[in-house]
Amino acid sequence: MAIKRQYLGSILMLSTHGYVASEPELGKPDTGGQVVFVLELAKRFSRLGYRVDIVTRQFDRQPKFDKINESLRVWRIPFGGKKFIRKEDMHDHLGDFVTNFLSAMRSRNISYDFVNSHYWDAGWAGQKIAEELHIPHIHTPHSLGGWKKTEMESGLEVGDESVEDKYRLEERVNKEFWIFRSCDHIIATTDEQKSYIESDYDILASHISVIPPGVDENRFTPVREKVRRELRSNLGIKPNTIFAVGRMAANKGYDLIIQALPTVVKLVPDAHFYLAAGGENSERDRQKVKELKLLAKDNGVDKIITWGDYIPDEELVNYYRAATIFALSSRYEPFGMTAVEAMASGIPTVITIHGGLHELIDFGTQALFADPYLPEEFGTMLALPMRYPHLAEELSNEGSRFARRHFGWTGIAKRTIALFEKHRAEYEEIKADMD
Repeated sequence: MAIKRQYLGSILMLSTHGYVASEPELGKPDTGGQVVFVLELAKRFSRLGYRVDIVTRQFDRQPKFDKINESLRVWRIPFGGKKFIRKEDMHDHLGDFVTNFLSAMRSRNISYDFVNSHYWDAGWAGQKIAEELHIPHIHTPHSLGGWKKTEMESGLEVGDESVEDKYRLEERVNKEFWIFRSCDHIIATTDEQKSYIESDYDILASHISVIPPGVDENRFTPVREKVRRELRSNLGIKPNTIFAVGRMAANKGYDLIIQALPTVVKLVPDAHFYLAAGGENSERDRQKVKELKLLAKDNGVDKIITWGDYIPDEELVNYYRAATIFALSSRYEPFGMTAVEAMASGIPTVITIHGGLHELIDFGTQALFADPYLPEEFGTMLALPMRYPHLAEELSNEGSRFARRHFGWTGIAKRTIALFEKHRAEYEEIKADMD
């Protein structure tokens, strides 16, 4: 596919792990908020006049291409065999990806102006590709191996298998350091993440910009109370329901909500918890659900929990709207896309202090937050909007305005493009000097 003159530029976006697609199977392994992030950002890039290829891994009988619109597609490159590879094991196959992609790109006579990589695996590959093509490489890490290693070693993961054996975090941290030092610029999603990259990876502040994730401001919107009641009836969601959604992963902290429920019930006796943490339904997921159900029984709250299945992305906004409270209980979360979506949908939201989102909000006006290691504190925050309707109304109105104003995808895309163009101009100036 040749670059046409009407395009302002051509962007190579790399996101190599998980099930990346034009209609992603969210909830499958390694397939969640990052996939949504990449797709939504790419759609806005194409809307702003750029040609975009989202390049990922081809496996499991997936087609080579998904065409999203005339200037945007998902392009899958085979490497590492035909079976799923979890992101922690991508280390072993990235060299083949770089070779196979460059060969396919050149055989089709394609060129790019920028590389934008997402997560460390794509970051490593993106740097190699950018060096080969002599174009700028802007990297978005999403999460950090060093941060995750600290959180997990503090007691998040308990079992026979060590954190290092399971997640290969030391190897990841070493690759992240090389990526951060080598790429042209880093996009952190929060000020907290930026500070961590500076201090733990020895990166200059001038090498990092903070651009938060976005939310589809046309889709995630509040509705009237009459509509909310109808949604509750249609979806089978009870009044005073706390809602949480995400992958069945240890860092999501669903056990925190369960341990917080006794406090919630003391304050709001008819409270209910709806957990939608379905997905691939692997043996590991089933085991984690079993452990959570035992924890719920031990805490005497098993009768007030609904164990929901995976919710298709197109239906998720109505679950947000039908809930009374949204809970983001992650003990490690670089940002928290679901919390922003819930806020934009007009639902009072409670998040944790581990992650960057809490630093951006006005506590008690736009959302509430609590320590993820103090279940009673978290439970109190969950109960307050249900006990005090005026507070719930304040959080609903101000939270929605805040989320839509600060995290709309079009504005996020424009800020990102400005960064790309700045580095393209620098490359062109260097090239002109050499000529």
